[in-house]
Amino acid sequence: MITFIKCQYNIPAMILLVSVLLSQLISNVPLVALYLPMLTLLGASSKELMTLAAGSTIAGNLFILGAASNVIIIQNAEKRTGDTLTFFEFSKIGIPLTLINLLVYLLFFIIF
Repeated sequence: MITFIKCQYNIPAMILLVSVLLSQLISNVPLVALYLPMLTLLGASSKELMTLAAGSTIAGNLFILGAASNVIIIQNAEKRTGDTLTFFEFSKIGIPLTLINLLVYLLFFIIF
């Protein structure tokens, strides 16, 4: 377990938060590829590595650009039906959904 932060509950929260936010800037696979060696070097436990996986996975729900599949689906929907989903319309659902997911994952990693 990473021990440079005194409270063990801060670690999953920080890993989740950093992975969700950084996954908005770079894709989640490169993020994990970059973040994993750092966590391993710091002596991360398997629980902390699962936290990284969880955070990078739910990051795609936050904004349209959080996952390439979001963009592909929205583009195909526009081509087929002419309907579009704006960044703000997606965010109205994505932000609360991601916050709920973060809370559930955080509680899970604190309990187990």
